[in-house]
Amino acid sequence: MRRVALLIEYDGRGFVGWQRQINGVSIQTVLDAAVYRIAGDRPFETTAAGRTDAGVHAAGQVVQIDFTSDLSPLRIREALNFHLKPHAVVVLEVVETVPDWHARFSAIGRHYRYDIQNRRPRPAIRDGQVWHVERELDHAAMHAAAQSLVGRHDFTSYRATSCQAKSPVRTLDRLDVTRNGEFVSVVAEARSFLHHQVRNMVGTLKMVGEGRWPVSRVAESLVALDRRAAGPTAPPDGLCLTRVCYDAYLFRRDSHPVPMV
Repeated sequence: MRRVALLIEYDGRGFVGWQRQINGVSIQTVLDAAVYRIAGDRPFETTAAGRTDAGVHAAGQVVQIDFTSDLSPLRIREALNFHLKPHAVVVLEVVETVPDWHARFSAIGRHYRYDIQNRRPRPAIRDGQVWHVERELDHAAMHAAAQSLVGRHDFTSYRATSCQAKSPVRTLDRLDVTRNGEFVSVVAEARSFLHHQVRNMVGTLKMVGEGRWPVSRVAESLVALDRRAAGPTAPPDGLCLTRVCYDAYLFRRDSHPVPMV
């Protein structure tokens, strides 16, 4: 059995998320269909570094494929992209890996970016890829509030009630809020995240940005250890998995920063 790593990007709209489900089309479903076209009747398995939710996008998702194939990495990429049409899923790179490497368990970091289009008119070009917020946001206040979430904490207040993680404790390495014109971006980095953690943090920071919450209330919500103490869950539209990190570089783009809005 051969193991290869795929770097893929996708537009999450119209999908029920990464994982196969019975209630709709997933990214894994369409990728598996493409792999089947090149694997034939030979068994294979696909595993992603992170299970993105319905409507969440990816610019740097990493997927491993375990299968039997004599195709070169380049031929695998070209064949998969041909069979992935017309879905908004594209394989950017394919590399050979060692047998004990694992897309999920070998990951040492995951980077997400959440984009908000902050203006009165609704978005046209980026509809479905940003959270449209009409009320003026104070990104500096949002950034100040975000710093109280950085570090190792019990994130009970910031995980979905349906989250199945054994522990709510996570170490958040970075949570920055910046503005570029009418776009406000929230960048979050950690080894791993709880279910809806990023979206719940963004929904909370929006309350601060709109002036509905003081900066200090975010720290108070964290120590409350109660989901009701934090803000609402931001919609999936603006969330993008931008990079998955490993001990060694896998792909050519790993040495280059992901462009911001």
